[in-house]
Amino acid sequence: MSPVEFTALFFGAMFLCLAAGVPIAIALGGLSSILVFFFWGPQALTMLALNAFGSTSSFEYLAIPLFVFMANVLERSGIAEDLYTTMYRFFGSVRGGLAAGTVGICTIFAAMAGVSGAATVSMGIIALPAMLSRGYSKGIAIGSIAAGGSLGILIPPSVTMIVYGLVSNTSVGRLYAAGLLPGLLLAALFVAYILIRSHLQPHHAPLPPNERKFTWSERLSSLKGLIFPILLVVAVLGSILSGIASVSEAAAVGAAGSIVAALLNRGFVWPMFREAAERTLLLSCLIFWIVIGASAFSTLYTAMGASSLIQGMVLGWEVDRYVVLVMMMFILLLLGMVIDTVGIIMITAPIFVPIVVALGFDPVWFGILFIINMEIGFLTPPFGYNLFYLRGVAPPEVTMGDIYKSVFPFVLLMLLGLGICVVFPEIILVLPRMLF
Repeated sequence: MSPVEFTALFFGAMFLCLAAGVPIAIALGGLSSILVFFFWGPQALTMLALNAFGSTSSFEYLAIPLFVFMANVLERSGIAEDLYTTMYRFFGSVRGGLAAGTVGICTIFAAMAGVSGAATVSMGIIALPAMLSRGYSKGIAIGSIAAGGSLGILIPPSVTMIVYGLVSNTSVGRLYAAGLLPGLLLAALFVAYILIRSHLQPHHAPLPPNERKFTWSERLSSLKGLIFPILLVVAVLGSILSGIASVSEAAAVGAAGSIVAALLNRGFVWPMFREAAERTLLLSCLIFWIVIGASAFSTLYTAMGASSLIQGMVLGWEVDRYVVLVMMMFILLLLGMVIDTVGIIMITAPIFVPIVVALGFDPVWFGILFIINMEIGFLTPPFGYNLFYLRGVAPPEVTMGDIYKSVFPFVLLMLLGLGICVVFPEIILVLPRMLF
């Protein structure tokens, strides 16, 4: 079977399995095992097991469960409530201030937690009812939470970046440094859109006539809610970017710091700790099974020569290299609508990154563009993660249609941010060059 025929067979069977509801890990690993058995016999299956063990036993992967645990503890420890109290006292009297402040809280949470779900669920529980009760439109209220929560995979310490860095052989530390400014850029675009729209269309963010005015003494006293988040961000990111600790070592600092923060915040109780540990186990197992399945796929795909064939075909096209880049971004956007983020990384990164390097692009720069595309995937129907996170915690009057409509302007803003990062690559590259 030729590599072209094999590619059509494998991807056709994989998408058929996904359409039937088969988990991505089973679709990748199961199909790969069947095809290895079919082409090379039962003895070749040991090759898959050895490669899977080699992939998942990497020390750097230890950071994933540690960061996931940190996010789960922070989500349940009351820190999000303190952050919201601080934001409300400072910006609650500004038109659109609650939605803009919610994006700010999500940005801080992104710099603490490294996953999207923590901020999205926390703000969906705390901020969404508060905004809706004050007359905010569903589009502004829901969209600000969904978009702000998605920053968790772009602003370090991102769990998604760890997977991408290990699969693509790109420095995770450089990716962390590179993701900071684009993440702040997207957050600034979200806030600017919210404030401008609230000013031009006041009915989307009305100011209640009886809204309480807080004194400066009350506002300043609420700043204590920022102490634990800032210390945790400095401990985790500072240790990575300064070179004091590796990503996995910094993740251990973050996990321990989240427990200390929960204890000092009086939010640490045994049921919370147990639930956080169980959620960490489930999510970590999900990620590692996808890594194992994708490792089997990568081994088979490379052995069949399909990966080299695709790279040769793309590099042989007589088109501008930016046309190839746009095509890759388009493929990633489409995949983000239907496939898990880790699955997309495991499938496409081994194919795309060598092409990108051969075309003369910086692999760290491309890595951040890749992650932004994955971030957009968290908001795009039908299977955007943040859409379902919000549906699970939103009040009954919020429908799935409301959530779909609310994210559309923010997806456009993300595409704008992606374009800005393509046109001005120094936004991504300036910090890695300074720090490394």
